[in-house]
Amino acid sequence: NIGLIELISYWKSTCAPVIQVSGHLLSAEQVAWWKNLYFNGLGEFFHINGVEAKADNFVEIVSTGAHADVKTAKHMDDGFLVPVGGGKDSAVTLELLKNLNLPIIPLIINPRGASLETLTAAGLDHEDLAAISRSIDPELLNLNSLGYLNGHTPFSAMLAFYSLMASLLTGSRNIALSNESSANEATIPGTHINHQYSKSYAFEQDFREYTARFISPSFNYFSFLRPLNELQIVSIFSKLDHYHAVFKSCNVGSKTDEWCGKCPKCLFAHIMLSAFKGTAYANKILGANMLEDAEMSDFFDELCGLSINKPFECVGTIEEVNQAMEMIARQSNEGNKPLLVSRFLSLKKVPYPPLDISALNDQHNLSSDLLGILKKALL
Repeated sequence: NIGLIELISYWKSTCAPVIQVSGHLLSAEQVAWWKNLYFNGLGEFFHINGVEAKADNFVEIVSTGAHADVKTAKHMDDGFLVPVGGGKDSAVTLELLKNLNLPIIPLIINPRGASLETLTAAGLDHEDLAAISRSIDPELLNLNSLGYLNGHTPFSAMLAFYSLMASLLTGSRNIALSNESSANEATIPGTHINHQYSKSYAFEQDFREYTARFISPSFNYFSFLRPLNELQIVSIFSKLDHYHAVFKSCNVGSKTDEWCGKCPKCLFAHIMLSAFKGTAYANKILGANMLEDAEMSDFFDELCGLSINKPFECVGTIEEVNQAMEMIARQSNEGNKPLLVSRFLSLKKVPYPPLDISALNDQHNLSSDLLGILKKALL
């Protein structure tokens, strides 16, 4: 299974018509599941590269070998395995789950500054970390340099399968992701194309079913933050000051562990933080006065729904961004509003009412105890 999800990065370079799986026989249901994941997980890739793919016949998956039996994993406890990426979401999950006084094992793929500093801020021992080192075959990078196809792949689906392995090795039955309800929104309205498909509730449901049917019923894979939207998460995160200097949510600056201050993801983080902590505070954390940057206008329009599509990034919904901008506009002085706040007020289509901070999304896989923790955190 890990081989099939890692394969997606390599398959996309040629979009080969046939995938041959040797040594393991996949059932018809498994083949259909993997084709659905490839098709939806590569929706952005197909769109950007102009690949005309149809769900039923874009690839054929054939396999030979023996079926793998579904097994029950032994020696699993009620602890939590929590994937940590260094952003605000996993910080909120770590902080709130500590209230249960159950073992927490952080999982990090390719540990870096922000993800490790998040553990320190959470008061967790680095010796308890489950770390996975992962690298791309240099030959794929060579193919990319020669003009073979490249683009976005469903990273969170890859993380999902690795989390099963880490869960088994650490004995932590509960795998608590930090994906919010906002991830369900399509990047291009009216289509299935969603940059965050593998963070969506649809994928979570599919993955839980696949795991129980074809791997083991012993795992409990779910997103702890699924009942919340981005604004609700930031309302909680805004009170967790000890994480603010260490969290990072910028893909461009991930290798240098900093905010680039020039991408749509940085702009989204700036807007969300500004809504609850003020623009001056956000300027300090991100190191840039992004709401005064005219070069951000196109990204701003995409985030606010003034363009054809949202940015191809992990960002909140159009409605959430507009609600956050309304909050910022109410904070600003009448005659001294930041450039993008003035742009928002001049171009917005409708007034957005204040967020009902207590309303939870009912599409989730949380127990009543976990749901109670979220409700308490929103008070």
